[in-house]
Amino acid sequence: MAKTIASIRKENGYDENAYTYYPVLIVGAGESGIAMGCRLKEELGFDQFRIVDRQGGIGGTWFCNRYPGVACDVPAVFYSFSFAPNHKWTTFHPPGPEIVKYLQEVCEKYRIVDKIQLNTNVSEARWLEDEEIWEVTLTHMAAGAGDLSEKERQRRIREQGEKSVYLRREIVRAKVLASAVGGLVEPKSWPDHIPGRETFEGDIFHSARWDYNVDLNDKDVIVVGTGCSAAQFVPRLSKPPFNAKSVTQIMRSPPWVVPRPVPPFGAEKWEKWSPTLLSTVPGLAYLLRAMIYCIGELDFYRIFGRDEYSEKERAKIEKQLLNHMRATVPAKYHEILTPDYGVGCKRRIFDATWFPGLNDPKIDLTTLPITTIHSKEVTLGPGRSYPDPKDETSSVPKHEVKLPADVIVLANGFDVTTWLHPLKVIGKGGKLLHAVWDERGGPQAYMGAAMDGFPNFFIIFGPNTATGHSSVILASENMVNYSLKFMKPILKGDVRTYEVKKEAEISWTQDIQEKLKQTVWTSGGCQSWYKTDNGWNSTVYPYSQSNFTLKCMFPKWKDWNVTYTRKGLLKYKLQQALKYFAFVVTAIILYRAKQAGGNLRDIPNLLKQYVRFGLRGILGAVSQGIEKAQSRI
Repeated sequence: MAKTIASIRKENGYDENAYTYYPVLIVGAGESGIAMGCRLKEELGFDQFRIVDRQGGIGGTWFCNRYPGVACDVPAVFYSFSFAPNHKWTTFHPPGPEIVKYLQEVCEKYRIVDKIQLNTNVSEARWLEDEEIWEVTLTHMAAGAGDLSEKERQRRIREQGEKSVYLRREIVRAKVLASAVGGLVEPKSWPDHIPGRETFEGDIFHSARWDYNVDLNDKDVIVVGTGCSAAQFVPRLSKPPFNAKSVTQIMRSPPWVVPRPVPPFGAEKWEKWSPTLLSTVPGLAYLLRAMIYCIGELDFYRIFGRDEYSEKERAKIEKQLLNHMRATVPAKYHEILTPDYGVGCKRRIFDATWFPGLNDPKIDLTTLPITTIHSKEVTLGPGRSYPDPKDETSSVPKHEVKLPADVIVLANGFDVTTWLHPLKVIGKGGKLLHAVWDERGGPQAYMGAAMDGFPNFFIIFGPNTATGHSSVILASENMVNYSLKFMKPILKGDVRTYEVKKEAEISWTQDIQEKLKQTVWTSGGCQSWYKTDNGWNSTVYPYSQSNFTLKCMFPKWKDWNVTYTRKGLLKYKLQQALKYFAFVVTAIILYRAKQAGGNLRDIPNLLKQYVRFGLRGILGAVSQGIEKAQSRI
């Protein structure tokens, strides 16, 4: 029985080298992985794929981030798939559990739940050059082990043995490998330069792995960080059901804080009427989504450029935001909450609770850094992280302070510049993807999706595809649709491999990095998680999302090396012949019509004659091609 590349199958039976073959293997069951699975079924009518995820549930970063108050800071009507709109959101900015529920319902609607394999880690993917296929090492994990960070898993192995994390290995193969590994995956660990962690008698955990077993009631809590997550959970810690005695939040530098957008007609009326209106009024949800998209695109041109217009617009916005800050938070925080860099340089915080929460007497914000941890307290200072401690005109404290501490919560972000971590991808010639990136200056990928030397490997939401103004789901959808244009010919058996050309990848990356120098992300005067310590920015896309959408819609095929199957090559040559024939026929007909004095009535008859003649020639050529191909088989 003939084998097909488009069907899942078992190979080698009982042999030691037995494996399961998947036409498409998707790594990650978050938004991008779900979108890829759904679009494979909807767009290509294809269901022979597998999605693997190390976590114990569907939802990616939304599944693992469960800190108090976790919510979307982008309006939900725009933070949902275009192919699966949700008109029943309970709020304009829904909480994390509601987003997870939405993602799970999308999987149910498109019937891909059975395609998702959880508690399964992908430790290595290796391109087999002779067979033109990916060999992937899967590691089946103990329940819950995949929800831990990589560092936590290694610590558990040291303390409890390997079987406490990894149960068994499995080798599978795939014609197409798609990485839907998100960026907000690996939480940053405890800062190595702060001594004393081993002496601390309380609990320490990261906000991305919130430990609800830790009782905060009447406890002194130290929070390290003032990013988007901290802005959502800090105001809640002093209130029921947590009831912390005190919350000290340590800030390195102030973020720009934007008042969270209020929905049309106000939050109360929106929550009451939007499900009905969006479900019953034709086109209303689409119109609202389009409006939010256009506002975001306008923000891109206003905020992120380096030209005179953007600088003037940023100055206006900064003035508005500072006025909002001064009207909302206590006067003692005004100096430390006044950024010394341009708005947009770091990720903005869209806030409804953090600034008002700083009026709570139980909550204190400081720029004194942690210098030492003791058994039941922490030492802050001497010195300060903001403003510059050398600034003698500042009244911000920089003396040493000791504070009681029962719990320390790390809200210091993720290792976002280590792309695909900890996935090990080995391409042609045994080249390690991360080694190639190191050789070329930093993480990169053509269109954020492909690297030369790694055929049939597509990254969804890869390097330089994030935006500071739009929806991550929109960017993911664009990349899924882009990748499907390459997967379709492979799955139909017309193409063996697609591989982006090296010169195209290098040229793309050079353009991205040069363009980034003309944006606020480089010139804004801040140090952000967008960049590595050496200044390489592998995070953001320096053009508008409209620009990226168009590039995804119309691939530059000349930038790709294509290896056709026999059938595919024959189809390709036939298509080229038809195009050439159509061009020649059109030219001849127009010429003959002109010679006949411009009589357009003769064109149909001429067209029929040339089509008959051309088809006979093309069919004859195709017949000869088939005979030659059969003689070689």
